[in-house]
Amino acid sequence: MSAENTRLKEDKERHKHWKKWGPYLTERQWGTVREDYSPDGAAWENVTHEDAKSKAYRWGEEGIAGISDHQQRLCLSWAFWNGKDPLIKERLFGLTGNQGNHGEDVKEIYYYLDSTPTHSYMKMLYKYPQEEFPYQKLIDENGRASKLQDEYELIDTGIFDEDRYFDIFIEYAKIDSEDIISIVTVHNRGPEAAKLTLMPTAWFRKTWFTGHEPFMPRITKIDEHTAKAFSPKTGNYIFTFCSNKDLLFCDNETNREKLYGIPNERKYTKDGINDFIVSGDRSRLNPANTGTKVAAVYELEIPAGGKKSIKMRMQHRQEENALDACRENMDLRKKEADEYYDAIQKRVTDPDLRSIQRQAYAGMMWSKQFYYYDVERWLEGDAGRYSPPAQRKSGRNHNWRHLQNYDIISMPDKWEYPWYAAWDLAFHCIPIARIDSEFAKNQLLLLLNEWYMHPNGQIPAYEWNFSDVNPPVHAYAVQRVYQIDKKVNGGKGDQEFLERAMHKLMLNFTWWVNRKDSEGKNIFEGGFLGLDNISLFDRNHAQHYQGKLEQADGTSWMAMFSLNMLRIALDLCEFNKVYQYSATKFLEHFLYIAGAMNNISSEHISLWDDEDNFFYDIFHLKGKDPKKLKVRSIVGLIPLFAVEPIREDLFEKLPEFKKRLDFFLSEKPKLAALVSSWIQPGYDKRRLFSLLRGHRMKSVLQKMLDSDEFLSEYGIRSLSKYHKDNPYTLKISGETLSIKYTPGEAETRMFGGNSNWRGPIWFPINFLIIESLKKFDFYYGGDFSIEYPVRSGNFMTMDIIAKELSLRCMKIFMRDENGHRPMFGKNQKFQEDPHFKDHILFYEYFHGDTGKGLGASHQTGWTGLVAEMIHKYYKTSEVNHDVVTPLFRS
Repeated sequence: MSAENTRLKEDKERHKHWKKWGPYLTERQWGTVREDYSPDGAAWENVTHEDAKSKAYRWGEEGIAGISDHQQRLCLSWAFWNGKDPLIKERLFGLTGNQGNHGEDVKEIYYYLDSTPTHSYMKMLYKYPQEEFPYQKLIDENGRASKLQDEYELIDTGIFDEDRYFDIFIEYAKIDSEDIISIVTVHNRGPEAAKLTLMPTAWFRKTWFTGHEPFMPRITKIDEHTAKAFSPKTGNYIFTFCSNKDLLFCDNETNREKLYGIPNERKYTKDGINDFIVSGDRSRLNPANTGTKVAAVYELEIPAGGKKSIKMRMQHRQEENALDACRENMDLRKKEADEYYDAIQKRVTDPDLRSIQRQAYAGMMWSKQFYYYDVERWLEGDAGRYSPPAQRKSGRNHNWRHLQNYDIISMPDKWEYPWYAAWDLAFHCIPIARIDSEFAKNQLLLLLNEWYMHPNGQIPAYEWNFSDVNPPVHAYAVQRVYQIDKKVNGGKGDQEFLERAMHKLMLNFTWWVNRKDSEGKNIFEGGFLGLDNISLFDRNHAQHYQGKLEQADGTSWMAMFSLNMLRIALDLCEFNKVYQYSATKFLEHFLYIAGAMNNISSEHISLWDDEDNFFYDIFHLKGKDPKKLKVRSIVGLIPLFAVEPIREDLFEKLPEFKKRLDFFLSEKPKLAALVSSWIQPGYDKRRLFSLLRGHRMKSVLQKMLDSDEFLSEYGIRSLSKYHKDNPYTLKISGETLSIKYTPGEAETRMFGGNSNWRGPIWFPINFLIIESLKKFDFYYGGDFSIEYPVRSGNFMTMDIIAKELSLRCMKIFMRDENGHRPMFGKNQKFQEDPHFKDHILFYEYFHGDTGKGLGASHQTGWTGLVAEMIHKYYKTSEVNHDVVTPLFRS
């Protein structure tokens, strides 16, 4: 057992809380719903980036490469100043949703390079320009750009052209669970010596105004290089800094005079350190050398091409020569991290793919965040403080008063999406389960807790609107994580986890049936279902056109949900045969959904179109015949996801399930006929439940695997390329609506216009396609093959096609024959500079034709699924590991 495995075991068994401290600070607390106390809900404008340096937050803290304890009482982060900026760099800058031509976007360059699951070793890189940071230029250029133009990024300003920047590597290592060292190494990449002010900063999150803090925490100077932080909740922490110029103290308090024109409660406010560094105003600092915020100041001059390092340590007791062994301990933890990942990556032979996979894991570990949101207190306000506006009580999230979030949660992206999203999190947990299955299981259970899940059974979507509807993929994630965890633990399944999850998932299933199939037809709505602008119009508001939408994807997601629950019930039968009755319930529900998709309400209306051999949504316009919306999108591919092969010998162990199954299929032969090849046993005596019979499956796959439609060099597109030359147009209620293939950024402002499902490649959908093809292959084995790509004359089995699609997705990040990575597009700096080219960014989605990264640049959460693709690609001995690069070239 490796040292990291030992730490994970100790943490799981609660012998030692190794995960108490971690990278739990968000990268943007400003502009979030939690901090919004405006009457109109304009969160982006209520607390701005400019305000943030002077505003003490209510619900959480932010920082660059920041860490905190698991309740975020005490925080540590790094700040920088190049001597030219109008403010110190304490937080990452980006555009608001209203400023960006494609929505909100971080305008910085940084990378998560490494992290173990217990955060015993972590490494991050931040690139900081030596010239004045171009804040206004970024705002102005993006403000001038239309939605038909690309985003204007920091790299586009030219500020890195002469290499006049600092590479700032931040490393952390845990000597013990609460004994943490940090080393920051600053490289001057420029042609001349350059100065940098570097400030490790510690502070207490402001909790004392809530009435729950009887004693105000304090940080106090001990000597020139040491400070003590104390509160009754945390005890003592000693911060030891290497030789520094000064220790600066102020309070984590809002500068009310500056922001609101009213008197300050305390003299030494949050922005005191900033004002001293930038303007030399020492009156803003506490001369008594005490406060709730402290920064050690280092004024470095680094020669051209040179580097300098700063060390610090945090521990409970003061110790002589506390910094002497920092480098030695850092190197040890780095070696242990290498040993841990070497075991996980033992089959991955390609060095480039090993690096990509490890950085994907690092991004998921760094993207954990302390998330605090008590909706009732947010609505009502804190006792003795200013009351929120009256409009709030009938506004955003007012019907989620039960929700009390106070946890470490896996985030999609800690700048652009510093709040959990239900279906994102489900996907995060699958690759995370490979390196920390306990964390993955606990994350899935978290959203099913009573203080998260609504009493009616709905899972909260995300803080902008908890009542929005994400695809019901939670059961899928639970089942996959269970299986991964079972393999990790030598074949022993976690019964308690699976049972706890299933009981709550049944409530969620019931919510879907009651709320999203209001007419009881087994055809489901659901609204936009996380696919933002995939449709002609906002699917949340079909009633705007006096119509009702019956969704092929909403219905297929529910068919998938039914089969996921069937599989979970069958897995639980290993422990308790009573679950075979639950399995029967979900099997029958799946069959009814399959029947309804082919004959809605017995009216001979089908979501399947025999002319195009594809699935479409149906729009019911008041007073008119139902109309199929013939848009070839992933909406029509999602029926592939409802597939489950089951071994025949399982039925002999579950006689009641088999008896009911035989009766149901004999009494309802039409429903039985809809299920793909159920009567005929397949490979290794497997039976198959699927929404797609042979002909329909082949027809859908033929479109999906056609390079003129869905198949890109880099995965499956979200909209068929057919619509590039053949836009789909429909006139509804006097309004002409149109949709065309848009492989890059969104050209519509639907849902803010900050994502695009009209052509780009999205990893969660590609991952589910690959998983479904493997399930089909479990049934068909080598007896079924299909032309891949269409018109190529090459026929392949489903398993090989799944591997080929995985490779196309992996190629987005891999070096091609020119040494370029498709995700970086035509950016020569990213492609060729040795200080850029091997640092990986995990974008939100990717250009449908070129593979260029688009959207949020650090959405490792679900794009981190590439780590699982790499793992599965190398899993079986049948894979020719030498084909990776040649396949890329072909």
